[in-house]
Amino acid sequence: MDFPTLLQVLDSTVRLATPLLLACLAGLFSERSGIYDIGLEGKMLAAAFCSAATAAVTGSVWLGLMAGIGGSMALAGLHGLSAITFRGNQLISGVAINFLAAGLTVVLAQDWFHQGGRTPSLLGGARFEAIALPFAETLRPVPVLGPVYAELISGHTLLVYVAALLVPASWWVLYRTRFGLRLRAVGENPEAVDTAGVSVQATRYAAVAICGLLCGLAGAYLATALQAGFSRDMTAGRGYIALAALIFAKWRPWQALGATLLFGLLQAIALRYQNIELGGVGLPVQVMDALPYILTVVILAGFVGRAIPPRAGGEPYVKER
Repeated sequence: MDFPTLLQVLDSTVRLATPLLLACLAGLFSERSGIYDIGLEGKMLAAAFCSAATAAVTGSVWLGLMAGIGGSMALAGLHGLSAITFRGNQLISGVAINFLAAGLTVVLAQDWFHQGGRTPSLLGGARFEAIALPFAETLRPVPVLGPVYAELISGHTLLVYVAALLVPASWWVLYRTRFGLRLRAVGENPEAVDTAGVSVQATRYAAVAICGLLCGLAGAYLATALQAGFSRDMTAGRGYIALAALIFAKWRPWQALGATLLFGLLQAIALRYQNIELGGVGLPVQVMDALPYILTVVILAGFVGRAIPPRAGGEPYVKER
């Protein structure tokens, strides 16, 4: 693989890893508070549809972004109501959200746009455009560093840079703020937090709301930046891959960045190299396409070492009287 090809693969890695990173950080906040969220996939899908549909009708990507966040947070509120207020099974609630989003988005898209469950292609101001960073073209002739800056660092959409900034921001919120301390404590020992006078329910609702916000960004990125519109099941299992990356990262922000980049790299390789020979045997295209999902199974099978989730994760909290 020559250097220009390597840059192209790494550039695709960053683009493909961005929705995974946003969804992984979303799951991080939710699960750190003790609320398991299998519904990342459904919230991303709902956000993708809401953002694409709104952007197609209004011609504004910013209105589309707000609509996507709104749709995701509505489902997050539904999950919070089920898991926190009514103390229902968190896994079943998440699966129900996935089914609801998968069916409802297609029905609404077909009813509104009559294009087989898709939205119209987004053009112009209805999409996020690539941003050229300062001096990108000026520095391009510089050996090695110039092409890296011009092609790998520059030229991404706004949400890619937002996702990158959210990694240190998430670390700071979780480990350097009072809210982050309370959120982590609620996921480990809610009884002690309640005894200290902190509302367990309010903290968990805040974490679920942050999860909805980040899933909204992930879904909007898929529909208005990575692609140009909504199509049926366009998330393609990214929510589940984000959950696997979260386990791989052991519920830590910086490790989440590395895990999602790894998944993004596998997807980029699968897209670029459809026919690879190993030992004289050609691998089918389907094997390359399945690589990210095979890695997901391997990770969930426990081959990355023991990953210990928050102790109170998945358990509804009942306030003692």
